Amino acid sequence: MRTLTVKDIAALQPKIEKIAADYGLDFFPVVFELVDYDTVSQLAAYGGFPVRYPHWRFGMEYDQLSKGYKYGLQKIYEMVINTNPCYAYLMKSNPIVDQKLVMAHVYAHCDFFKNNYYFAHTNRKMIDEMANHAIRVRRYIDLHGLDTVEDFIDTCLSLENLIDYHSPYIKRKTDSEVNNGEPLKHPMKLRSKRYMEKYINPPEFIEAREKEMARERPSQRNLPDQPERDVLLFLMEHAPLENWQHDILGIIREEAYYFAPQGMTKIMNEGWATYWHSTMMTQNILQPFELVDYAEHHSGTVASQPGRLNPYRMGVLLFKDIEERWNKGKYGKEYQECANLDEKKKWDKKTGKGREKIFEVRKLYNDINFIDTFLTEEFCREHKLFSFAYNKSNKRYEIESREFRLIKQRLLQSLTNLGQPVIKVTEANYQNRGELMLKHEYEHTELDLEFASDTLRNLHRLWKRPVHIHSVLDEKEAILSFDGNEFKHEWITEN
Repeated sequence: MRTLTVKDIAALQPKIEKIAADYGLDFFPVVFELVDYDTVSQLAAYGGFPVRYPHWRFGMEYDQLSKGYKYGLQKIYEMVINTNPCYAYLMKSNPIVDQKLVMAHVYAHCDFFKNNYYFAHTNRKMIDEMANHAIRVRRYIDLHGLDTVEDFIDTCLSLENLIDYHSPYIKRKTDSEVNNGEPLKHPMKLRSKRYMEKYINPPEFIEAREKEMARERPSQRNLPDQPERDVLLFLMEHAPLENWQHDILGIIREEAYYFAPQGMTKIMNEGWATYWHSTMMTQNILQPFELVDYAEHHSGTVASQPGRLNPYRMGVLLFKDIEERWNKGKYGKEYQECANLDEKKKWDKKTGKGREKIFEVRKLYNDINFIDTFLTEEFCREHKLFSFAYNKSNKRYEIESREFRLIKQRLLQSLTNLGQPVIKVTEANYQNRGELMLKHEYEHTELDLEFASDTLRNLHRLWKRPVHIHSVLDEKEAILSFDGNEFKHEWITEN
């Protein structure tokens, strides 16, 4: 079967782009590049960006991806990144039908990136920013040595999920609360080039001004004054870091926030792209003799996978369900209060608002409120959804329930905070000894002790004082601690 060349892609792109635009998709300009699997594996290892700072984890991920392809365990059909213009990388070896499907899929992703609210704050010139990050890290490697810088990056990467995923969309503090009513914590610096910094902002002047401001500042009993969910930001502001360490921690944090919306909208994003590639392929693009090849690829994309959630399947089925419900008027008070199941099944007010509704959903929702709002009991019954849990007696996962309430609860739990524990800084001067106290918001799932120990160890490397975390072990409150030498836990007894 013949594969497409660059000329074929150039000829095909305007046709698919026009079809996508005619359906109402709105996207940044799209640049397609044909690459071999080795190149796409490298790009995937770098998160889709050709230039990243040097680190061993990228090589490890490339090795896993390339071996997965070599042994037939996985295949990357395309990769698209959230930038303006959007860059999409297509596999040279893809057959013609797959290339058409993937290009339609890409245009839907680009529409989602541009229009979904949770991507609104992201840097659309992130390729340039990533290149800038790489230059700065390489400069620090030249100054401090590869092992020193790489070891510090290891520490930061192990903590990169300790951010406040919702902070770009929520103002958690008033302006007066940010610094306890003070306008500034640190002296205002004049903007300058790096090589002019010590002349424009003399260190002696800055240090003297900091001491003067500290004397003028009223005493603060608690730091932070309320629990801080963005642990990385707190460390940047208060940990005893060298300038280069502060900059690298800032780089890791900035990139974590850039990639966060992709994790927060995985089901919606993939469902939206799958909905549109199937619509465009079956109605506009597909030739009759390509039907079998298309069906094979598409069925593989939306197939159920034992023991795991397929975001493509869940997303596209929910979008189609929303479209059908709003086309038939199966929403609102009248429909919800109807007690006749047979009548509800045949309900059709011919409102025809389905397409309008899914565009609205694409714009305003993330995975959590998407599932919470639109996952219905009828949907669960129709698609035979169930919840599963780990059975300690036989040491395997089993079906836990087919009850709608529990299914929805388990699904939302797996999506909250990207399925990770919520950790907050509660005190930076624990027991009046400058020790760091954090708190795990316990939601009936205990911390993995191995991961918790590694996290405490790496927090200690940055804080350079003992660190503690308040959590629950064996259904009892406890404090896990690391003082730089050993781990211990202490049970909290009620008075």
